[in-house]
Amino acid sequence: MKNTFKLILKIALWGALIVLGLYLAKMAFISLRYSTGYMVREYFMDLGNADDYLTLPARELTASPVPFRFAVDTSKETLVQETFQSGAKIKDLDAFLEDTGTWAFMIVQNDTILYERYFKGYQHDSMVTSFSVAKSFDSALIGIAIEEGYIKSVNDPITDYIPELAERDSRFGDIQIRDLLMMASGLRYNDNSILLAQDDNLTYGFDDLRHLALSETEVVERPGTTFVYNNYNPLLLGLIIERATGRSVTAYLQEKIWDPIGMEYGGSWSLDSEEAGFEKMESGINARPVDFAKFGRLYLNGGNWNGTQVVPAGWVTASTQDNGLIKDAPIFYGYMWWGKKCHSNGQDFLAMGNYGQYIYVSPVKNLIIVRNGEDYGVSEWAVWAEAFCKFAEALP
Repeated sequence: MKNTFKLILKIALWGALIVLGLYLAKMAFISLRYSTGYMVREYFMDLGNADDYLTLPARELTASPVPFRFAVDTSKETLVQETFQSGAKIKDLDAFLEDTGTWAFMIVQNDTILYERYFKGYQHDSMVTSFSVAKSFDSALIGIAIEEGYIKSVNDPITDYIPELAERDSRFGDIQIRDLLMMASGLRYNDNSILLAQDDNLTYGFDDLRHLALSETEVVERPGTTFVYNNYNPLLLGLIIERATGRSVTAYLQEKIWDPIGMEYGGSWSLDSEEAGFEKMESGINARPVDFAKFGRLYLNGGNWNGTQVVPAGWVTASTQDNGLIKDAPIFYGYMWWGKKCHSNGQDFLAMGNYGQYIYVSPVKNLIIVRNGEDYGVSEWAVWAEAFCKFAEALP
């Protein structure tokens, strides 16, 4: 019995040593194959949460010199609650929001805040992050850069701006800017790798995203044919914006959107690292919920802000139309905006980010809904879009 126990203990110890050795070997491989900084983030930092903006370096955005403020009408709160509860089949709106990990929830109609709630210590002036809502800002900046002549056309090959990609593989020349915006670039996006790092982890946590986009991208199919939600696409768009405009993406956002639409608070755009200093184009715009609502208002009004055309009207239309690549789904995709056929006489569209960050826009009802949170809190992301649609349909 004693010898059996020793044998079991020895096997267990050897097994633990083997597992530890494999773990250390994987860490060493990741460090050598990618970078030590990425290895540290992957194994020792808890990245991938809605409060990552508190940890990551960032490039600052300053409040607009001429802030815009929505009117407020608290007399409509009961109407909002009853409409949301009846349309979305929810018993108690406030309880539902709190139970689903919501941090901020705002409903704006006709330039008036009708309903505004905060949970878990968050307030009107609390910073929240965007995750993939940032992609819709990316799209707007591309549209502006085309209008200003920095980029010739959405049909330009990406190698016109990133020629070194063609030196690696001539097929990069077949990818147009449009393909990146439509999530149809034909680039590899592997989330099932055992030995190599998963692309989703790399594009979120790597400490030099320029280098990643230039060296790790791989063409695997003809562009423009298949929808694949691929975070290399916004990284390449960021490189194009940088090179075409000659300034950082944050500086371009500040000048072309943040200031013109009257953001009343400062914000930031998370960076890959202090050393590389490249915006996390796939995520990482950090702002107050009320300022995210203003971006929704900009698109609600066809890119026009109180008489000034900030984003070309044609670009807003193209960005929020179905690009036809997602089949048999309750939601569609345009140029880094999602859309939903919600009304018989029109359709709604939304910017959407991981853990349930939303800017929902219903032109038919002149309505904007902003939700930020630590988690979706529901079975899948489309549940929120469906609830917003039902609310919009029922709202007078």
